[in-house]
Amino acid sequence: MSEKKYTADSIQALEGIEHVRMRPSMYIGDVGLRGLHHLVYEVVDNSIDEALAGYCDRIDVIIEKDNSITVKDNGRGIPVDINTKTGLSALELVMTKIGAGGKFDKDSYKVSGGLHGVGVSCVNALSTELIAIVNRDGKQYKQVYSKGVALAPVEVVGTSDHTGTFVTFTPDATIFNDTEYNYDTLAARLRELSFLNKGITINLSDLREIDEDGNPKSDTFYSERGLEEFVEFIDGNREPLMEEIIHMEGEVDNVPVEVAMRYNTSYTENIHSYVNNINTHEGGTHLTGFRRALTRTLKKYADENINLAKEKVEITGDDFREGLTAVVSVKVMEPQFEGQTKTKLGNSEVSSAVDKIVSEMLTNYLEEHPNEAKQIVQKVLLAAKARQAAKKARELVQRKSPMGGSGLPGKLADCSSRNAEESELFLVEGDSAGGTAKQGRDRMFQAILPLRGKILNVEKAMSYKVFESEEIKNIYTALGVSVGTEEDSKELNLSKLRYHKVVIMTDADVDGSHITTLILTFFFRYMKEMIERGYIYIATPPLYLLKKGNKEYYAWDDKHREEIATQLANAQGKGFTVQRYKGLGEMNAEQLWDTTMNPERRTLRQVTINNASEADRIFSMLMGDDVPPRREFIEKNAAYANIDA
Repeated sequence: MSEKKYTADSIQALEGIEHVRMRPSMYIGDVGLRGLHHLVYEVVDNSIDEALAGYCDRIDVIIEKDNSITVKDNGRGIPVDINTKTGLSALELVMTKIGAGGKFDKDSYKVSGGLHGVGVSCVNALSTELIAIVNRDGKQYKQVYSKGVALAPVEVVGTSDHTGTFVTFTPDATIFNDTEYNYDTLAARLRELSFLNKGITINLSDLREIDEDGNPKSDTFYSERGLEEFVEFIDGNREPLMEEIIHMEGEVDNVPVEVAMRYNTSYTENIHSYVNNINTHEGGTHLTGFRRALTRTLKKYADENINLAKEKVEITGDDFREGLTAVVSVKVMEPQFEGQTKTKLGNSEVSSAVDKIVSEMLTNYLEEHPNEAKQIVQKVLLAAKARQAAKKARELVQRKSPMGGSGLPGKLADCSSRNAEESELFLVEGDSAGGTAKQGRDRMFQAILPLRGKILNVEKAMSYKVFESEEIKNIYTALGVSVGTEEDSKELNLSKLRYHKVVIMTDADVDGSHITTLILTFFFRYMKEMIERGYIYIATPPLYLLKKGNKEYYAWDDKHREEIATQLANAQGKGFTVQRYKGLGEMNAEQLWDTTMNPERRTLRQVTINNASEADRIFSMLMGDDVPPRREFIEKNAAYANIDA
């Protein structure tokens, strides 16, 4: 075997577009559905930046029949004159060079969103075709690109009595796992952008879906009151503590700050933070400033107006945020991002700016609204008392943890491996299915924890009730995680997590879907970091078994069953039988292993959070009192998930 020479010529120096195409995940996160939809957001962000600069108030996003995307705006239009340093037109420069754009010129844009400068050139690099049309200076200009490279110079194709930029792009199917856009995913982000940028009209149309009158599926997003309407939307399925939303807006040291907040009767904290329209789900200095100001201001008010000694309770920062829904939005000229996914704001000056504005305006609100202030304080006192009860219940959980000496839950059938990265925990509905799963699993790396019936709906329960729940205590103990390593803290400690893959495995029916949703709600509210790290999955057991002779065929839904039935009916020989599985317990151990648990053949759906505010709203809707909307939503959306085979 000849040895391949490793010389200086072996070293590849990839620049710009080439590097984006070879390492796309470095620029857009991944090449799955999340990355695919991020292409649209990058182009829309350019139009939003024009709006922030005061030159655009309408954006149209169109899903074309061939699944390409068109984004139109009525901004100034990207400049087309020649850039003296490069000899290229400004349009071609922006579209083909990474890091090129007006966003780096403080005279052109004060703030901007997007992926830190990679922008539309990244979209161009990952598209088989991109067409840019610019209306500017009374003319219409056009340039066409393929895989990030211009096919011809910019040309004048007509006249125009308006300004704006039109971009149509087709994602490269050789790069993305799937190139079919999901309407609801795009709608959620565009709705969010309309709330964050009041006064802008954003239209979404889907030409793939036309009604009887010839009109495409469409939505128009427009917000007059911005963040106030955003809070109303997120809290739509919760009962508000007060009708009025507390709105705070101001600017300190060239940092515009806007906050909207309202308390509700729930027991969860729902704070969503944004920097230049980017969802900073890891938080950062702006969130720190908000929490600090909220705690200090409300505590000062409570000290002055309530006899806390008489109440015999000590209030902490967590108590002030229980049942609070808030949106914090800041605009920063030069944001510094850090954290695992670069969505944690690091600018130190932003913390004091948010702190100052929230402190002043919240103090004024409390003084001017004594009735609402009293409601808030009473809610805080209730939260403090519930926290003390939860602490005692939580201590019981910790004592039962694997490291606490009391051992693992009795029903847990653990795996032999102690390597968390390769170990899997299946949360199974009921003892019957649990018994089958225990027989069918690979004992080396697969553990089984049967759950009794439907676990507690944590959306409606106070935290101490959650920690008192036997089934939830078993989940904590089996996983080896702890809560509140510091005094009264709600922080999740995953340092001793025993499994890096937690698989929810329930029956393939509506009740099974409901149990799955209850478990997901628990993870979302109490172990969100598990979802963010990609540790939570949903198993997909088959619904039908079709037999013809000695051969067996599995079908995962009605459509799949019909396809197999048609093939078997057309084949020569005797007829076939169809068996519908009512539950996992009806399968034997070998069938369950072959269809649902074998890593070489199974299909797992990975649970991800693409839009935190939308996920928050959906969970509160799913766990509400109206059962029909919940079931309808589950059945409609069960197919939309990331696949992990």
